[in-house]
Amino acid sequence: MPINIPRDLPAKEILENENIFIMDEDRAYRQDIRPLNILILNIMPEKERTETQLLRLLGNSPLQINITFLFPETHQAKTTGKNHLEKFYTNFSSIKHKKYDGMIITGAPIEHLSFEEVNYWRELIEIMEWSKTNVTSTLHICWGAQAGLYYHFGINKYPLSKKCSGVFSHRLLTKDVKLVRGFDDLYYVPHSRYTDVSFDDLNKKKNLTILSVSDEAGVCLATSNDGKQIFLTGHPEYDVTTLKEEYERDLAKGIDIHPPVNYFPKNNPENTPVHSWRSHANLLFANWLNYYVYQETPYNWE
Repeated sequence: MPINIPRDLPAKEILENENIFIMDEDRAYRQDIRPLNILILNIMPEKERTETQLLRLLGNSPLQINITFLFPETHQAKTTGKNHLEKFYTNFSSIKHKKYDGMIITGAPIEHLSFEEVNYWRELIEIMEWSKTNVTSTLHICWGAQAGLYYHFGINKYPLSKKCSGVFSHRLLTKDVKLVRGFDDLYYVPHSRYTDVSFDDLNKKKNLTILSVSDEAGVCLATSNDGKQIFLTGHPEYDVTTLKEEYERDLAKGIDIHPPVNYFPKNNPENTPVHSWRSHANLLFANWLNYYVYQETPYNWE
């Protein structure tokens, strides 16, 4: 949340130069407050687990948030019960007349398919186009980020020679963007994917800013310059055991897979993983909610 201080206080200029968010008395007086309306397009197979992971991060905020869960009408869910979907989810036809302060588009384990081969791709691009005018800011995660970069900026994904799986160190390329306020120079994020996007492809786009990269995992965080589209290639929402469970699942399928990098202590899968990314995950979601949603969204959309 912003600090509300007198406009002429000497500390104001110092804090602003340090990229600390300051709200002066005049703006605070004019600001109306209401709950934020966040739409989550959940296309992960284990929807209930993803719900918990995302809500844990969204709930770590003083802001009041109303959540709406969305699933593609053109896709038949195989791992989530019909009763759960009918009770807790809605479809795009039912909400496309509404406005939302923020939206999250999750990942999905479908990197082996081209975007056009995904059976709900046409519906997804309709939703992404709709988000330009009906959502203040959209956060795209993992495959969702690759899909968003492809649709909004024409940046395609490419296959990796082996799965990018592990917890990787990332460095900031810029510190003066609100999304990374308070970040350490180095921070950790889990990744789990078979495809990637090119740093050079993103860097060529004048209306895109790359915020952080990893020497091992590539681009992690990028944003459109207007803040309406945020792209996150990793999974900071993951629980501490998620990569372990994915690794064991792949082994059970007979997949030739290496243990997640920098995850098990001493690289021994018998050891209990350490949660090294929780603080920055909370900070990232808090910054997005505050600076890109709460501070930017109109009080009355109409």
